[in-house]
Amino acid sequence: MAERLSLSSRHRKMIEALLRRHLPEVEVWVYGSRINGRSHGGSDLDLALRAPRLRRIDADRLKALSDAFRESNIPFLVEARDWACLPENFHREIEKNHVVLVYGEQSTEKPRF
Repeated sequence: MAERLSLSSRHRKMIEALLRRHLPEVEVWVYGSRINGRSHGGSDLDLALRAPRLRRIDADRLKALSDAFRESNIPFLVEARDWACLPENFHREIEKNHVVLVYGEQSTEKPRF
């Protein structure tokens, strides 16, 4: 698993704050170019949102989070997808290479970068 996240600490803090405000119980995994060494400054940030017991996240809450990202000063696209809505083959690919950005409220573990 990748241990390095290509994201400035300033932007990481902004993203984490929005995630904790809108979906505090959700564990968030980063996947894609921001962890596989192929990103550049304008690369999007791909997030998989894993609700407790991997249940679906309410659509209104997802929209509020998406709106918050869009209205923020984050200078790149943040793509946040509900794990429960992703196809199984996507799950397998993400599980192979991801970094945990935010642990859910009930987790005692801390992110490692």
